[in-house]
Amino acid sequence: MLTLDAKGRITVPARWRDVLMSTVQGQMVVAKNSAGCLTLYPRPVWDAFEAELVRLPMKYEGWRRMYIGSATEVEIDAASRVLVPPELRSWAGLEREVVFMGVGDKFELWDKARYEAAEALTIAGGMPEELQNQVAG
Repeated sequence: MLTLDAKGRITVPARWRDVLMSTVQGQMVVAKNSAGCLTLYPRPVWDAFEAELVRLPMKYEGWRRMYIGSATEVEIDAASRVLVPPELRSWAGLEREVVFMGVGDKFELWDKARYEAAEALTIAGGMPEELQNQVAG
């Protein structure tokens, strides 16, 4: 768990900070996520995702608008912090305690209480058999 400071910044955990600074020079994009959190994308990952979004059929225009319309460039500053824009903080319900997690090639930023509720719903729904087989190896 991390804490947003009074200006809406989070400190990127050291285990990811060094890699992000060396590979993308701290250049990130933050956007809304349909799960109710924010996603932080390293710039090249965002560029690839955005290219996929623009190729989607028009019936997905609302989703394209949500992702691309909310996308904001951010960077890791000299103190290893990222400023989360106020409108995105408000949308995701980020106030003080947040969860920052790596999810593949990107990161999710959740309000702690919202994350715990979403995780409880996921667990209550049971693990799909396909995933059980993959996780159990």
